[in-house]
Formats: sequence, structure tokens, C-alpha cells
Amino acid sequence: MTGRTHIVGAGLAGLSAAVRLAERGREIAIWEATAQAGGRCRTFWDPRLERFVDNGNHLVLSGNRSVRAYLQTIGAAEKLITAPEATFSFFDADSGERWGVSINDGRIPWWVFRKDRRIPGTGVMDYLSGFGLARAGKSKTVAETIRKRGLIWDRFWEPLTLAVMNTTPNRAAAVPLWRAIAETFVQGGAKCRPMFAPDGLGRALIDPAISWLADRSISPSFDHALKAVDIEEDVVTALTFTNGHRIALGPQDDVLLALPPARLKPVLPWLDVPVDDAAILNAHFTLGDPTLLNGCAPITGLINAKSHWVFVRGDVVSLTISAADRLGVMDQAPADLIPELWAEAARALNLGDTTFVAARINKERRATFDQSPEGVARRPDARTPIKNLVLAGDSTRTGLPATIEGAVRSGETGARLLARESR
Repeated sequence: MTGRTHIVGAGLAGLSAAVRLAERGREIAIWEATAQAGGRCRTFWDPRLERFVDNGNHLVLSGNRSVRAYLQTIGAAEKLITAPEATFSFFDADSGERWGVSINDGRIPWWVFRKDRRIPGTGVMDYLSGFGLARAGKSKTVAETIRKRGLIWDRFWEPLTLAVMNTTPNRAAAVPLWRAIAETFVQGGAKCRPMFAPDGLGRALIDPAISWLADRSISPSFDHALKAVDIEEDVVTALTFTNGHRIALGPQDDVLLALPPARLKPVLPWLDVPVDDAAILNAHFTLGDPTLLNGCAPITGLINAKSHWVFVRGDVVSLTISAADRLGVMDQAPADLIPELWAEAARALNLGDTTFVAARINKERRATFDQSPEGVARRPDARTPIKNLVLAGDSTRTGLPATIEGAVRSGETGARLLARESR
């Protein structure tokens, strides 16, 4: 007799695992603590903006193979639109300078030899500094590994580290950053084209998965926050939720916990996990007229500004500040932040005196785990000492940073381990 897999957590990692297990015909139950799926990747209606917005701005690249395979499986490949070229726009708030980095297809980086395709003021040799990441030890940070400073640091390595690692280069672990670069930028432009979700990330990555699972009679049970995991003789025997619901597991049942560290540690206190207190701040502005943004790049990197990235979708302008806790932004009042951030966005997008109709600040205090070398060393393995228990989530030992790709891949890994054990 085949047992049932209990997946706790309906974020991207949990849904990725559910999809892969459902493909194998496994009987599945999904338990989610909140009233909706998606975790830190969801689209919601904001009454202040009167628009659907994402709770966080995430960049997916064409080289994110697990995300692409996941979308293909759930029938949502068209929900993410791939840019025709690997081109990234930038604006320097100090100098007013604008430029684009345009990466050619193919593994030979011809683009660094073209002044019109690389960062202004940088030379070919500047880009060689990054290969030190490939040889970095596990205890090394990005700042310790890349010694080159100047424009290549200010305009490439620092913003890239903040975006990918959600912490400053003097804290960010070098190894996972290199892994992300090796799977995208090192492979050439065909693997690092931005992929955009015109209708929102939740509608691209979450809603289609929920529908795909529902077609197979699998639906998450919401408002089920895990309270305790009963373990006897290295086997999970029961799950207890805060609403009083208790599930006794049969001998063929197994469990996949797709929970962030702050929720995982209380139910598995013996497990060593990193702290997940790295914050991201997002600001959203509506203009009321999408034609005002005609000609604007869908994403623009900001240099020498409080914001790091500006995203444009319809008549909504969104800004992201990575490592917001480390940069001292989280304690600033929205009333103070909104005019300052809008001024940066208006300059970056060349909007002149255009003003916004409505604005909102979103503060994600637990956006990612601590991605310092010490934090990375504490990432738990997917396999646990408990025979019928595996873990998933971007904080597990995927090798990748805490990204959408890392979350989806962790679900794949967890599903593969459970499928192997069931055989």
C-alpha cells in the first residue's frame, strides 16, 4: 500500500515538491499556516494602490532551469516573458549618467571588449576580478574575494551582490554568489535574459500550480500552522497544528517541511538553522496613466541611490532596497521614505515633474536568511536523521542563494528524496 506525503508549507518550495510528487502519482496533503499560498512570492490586491502588486520584487533569469521546468510542468510557461536580449539598464543618481550592459549569447564574453556594451569607465581586465569567486573558500565573503575596487566595484559587483545575496559584500558569502553567476552570466546572454511576469509573480508561479494540483484533486488546507512534530524512534508519528488539528501518520506516510528557519526551529529545536532576519524594503507607486511610462525599461539598476532597482509594470513603479536592515532603512517612517524614493524613481525613469497617485511601502523583515559565510554554513541538508522527514526551502543546502530558483530546486530535491525512499 502506498502512503501519503504531508507537505507543510505552500510557498514555492512546497508547491514545487507537491508538483513533482504528484507527477509520480504520490498521494499528497498540503498544509499552509496562512490563508493563501505563495509565501514570500505572491501577488495581492492593494486597496491603497487599487492594483495587484507583488509582495516582493524578484528577478528571474532565463538560466534558472528549475523555474523553467516547473512552469512548463504546470502549463504556465507563457506567464513569464523572456526579454529578447540580456540587456540591463542603469542610472547613476550622483552623475546622472545612464548606460546599459548588454551581454552577448555564447560562453565567450565578447561584450566586455565593446565599450558600448560594458560599464562606462571600465576596461576588459576589470572583469577578470570576478573569477576569484570560483576559487573562494567557504569562509570567504565577496569583499574578501574580489579585491578590485573603483567603478567595476561600484557599478557591478556591489549592486549584483546586494541583489542576489540580500546583504552587503562585506558580509555576503562568496560561494553561493558564484554558483548563481556560474549558472547564468558565465553561460552567456542566452542564460541571463530577464524574465518578467506582466500579471504578477503570484499569477505566474503560484496560481497555476494551485490549479494544476486541483486538477489532480490536491488542494492546500489553509490556516494550519504547524505546532509540533512527534518523533518516535527516528520516525515522525504525528503532526499537530495550532488550531488543534492532529494527524497521526501511518507506517507508509512521510513528511516534507518547507518552512523558513523562524518557523522550522520551534518544531525541530535540535536542528541547526541560519537566522532569517535579512530584510528587503519595497515601495510601490501608481501613476494612473501607463503611457507615462512608455519607453521605460522594465527594470533599471540604481547606483549611488538609496534604492537599488526600479521595476515598471503597467502604471505601477516599484522600487527595491536590498539588505534594508543592514543599510538602516527599515526603521524609517513611510512618510519620510515615500517622497525620497519617488524622487529617485522619477529621475531614473526620466519622468520630470510627474507625480504619483498613490504609494505604499512594504517591509519584509524576514525576506531571506543570513547569507554570510556563517549563515550559509548552518543551512540544513534536505535529508534529515528522521527516516520519513525531509526539508525544503531556499534556506536548505541548495548551493544557491535564497532565490526563486533556489526555492523551486529545493522542492525538486525533497520530492526526489521521498520518491527514492518510497521505492
